[in-house]
Amino acid sequence: MAFPYMEAVVGFMILMYIFETFLDVRQHKALKLPTLPKTLEGVISQEKFEKSRAYSLDKSHFHFIHEFVTIVTDSTILYFGVLPWFWKKSGEYATAVGLNAENEILHTLAFLAGMMVWSQITDLPFSLYSTFVIEARHGFNKQTPWLFFRDMIKGIFLAVIIGPPIVAAIIVIVQKGGPYLAIYLWAFTFGLSIVMMTLYPVLIAPLFNKFTPLPDGQLREKIENLASSLNFPLRKLFVVDGSTRSSHSNAYMYGFFKNKRIVLYDTLIQQCKNDEEIVAVIAHELGHWKLNHTVYTFVAMQILTLLQFGGYTLVRNSTDLFRSFGFDTQPVLIGLILFQHTVIPLQQLVSFGLNLVSRSFEFQADAFAKKLGYASELRSGLVKLQEENLSAMNTDPWFSAYHYSHPPLVERLAALDEPDKKKD
Repeated sequence: MAFPYMEAVVGFMILMYIFETFLDVRQHKALKLPTLPKTLEGVISQEKFEKSRAYSLDKSHFHFIHEFVTIVTDSTILYFGVLPWFWKKSGEYATAVGLNAENEILHTLAFLAGMMVWSQITDLPFSLYSTFVIEARHGFNKQTPWLFFRDMIKGIFLAVIIGPPIVAAIIVIVQKGGPYLAIYLWAFTFGLSIVMMTLYPVLIAPLFNKFTPLPDGQLREKIENLASSLNFPLRKLFVVDGSTRSSHSNAYMYGFFKNKRIVLYDTLIQQCKNDEEIVAVIAHELGHWKLNHTVYTFVAMQILTLLQFGGYTLVRNSTDLFRSFGFDTQPVLIGLILFQHTVIPLQQLVSFGLNLVSRSFEFQADAFAKKLGYASELRSGLVKLQEENLSAMNTDPWFSAYHYSHPPLVERLAALDEPDKKKD
């Protein structure tokens, strides 16, 4: 008797939905608490707390609805055979427009085109409500409807340009990969990730935001001096116009080897009351670089990707897997989709483990900035970011342990306030 893959996958999806909803309910109760955590009393103003609480509860209510619609839709698509029906119809559509549906690449592209249309239609109401109702209600949204839809059209255009060559390459690799398929797939995705990380900040990101050099002045001088003292190969220092879309703030760095760049959101510069707070945030980011966190994370992701492709090679020719989901053929893309669904339990465990590691890295980067003498400035900078972004002040420990890649503010401040351990 064939293993009921489809029933097992749908069943686990529903179990995960129930478990995560349980965590969401716990977090919702934490968000409703009328008082600040004791650690934040006198640190966060009551006005900011009330605004943060209202914003977090609005997002929480929205999240419950969105997740319910998602699980119902996804379960329906899998359980009632919508996926094989859609695959068949995409082949008929390809034939109707004069394409050879027997060509798996063309058939797959027709299928993906239909899926993209479906995704845009089903996601659009939620995106519009999140942006123009919730974010606008709490003073974050700066987008006009024109800018929103222009970004969406640009995203679709990029997907149409970039997607087909990648899909075609994957199909060819799987068809001709033989016993070394997992290695070939990993090598391709590895090369692709390097190319995209190189091209994205130079060619793609500027399509959506304007990047300008940080003007000369004390802030630029302080950041450059900090980078120089750590031998960080800073080549460019940009300000991005994040304020054209949102008043949320952030900072990040990117680049390979001796060509590093740092990007500050203009909202970060506007919100921090002094340059030292911004420099402290950059010191934290440079801590990730100095402690090789980015390298460790990248290597871990490559190992996981290789293992995942190894697992895929074991089941890609399983007729039982395809038949369980209603397919009488074994298309490459469909095989990858079905495999992703069958390893959801492992993916959840890996995601949880990566979050644990990420939170540990955040504490280490904070400690690095503290060691450089920025403890007070980083503390006030983190508080400022928490206030201005209206981030949740009260968090449920189970919810944050499962979902958060960054420790809650209370934990980060407590770690910064700890006295340095004396060396023997």
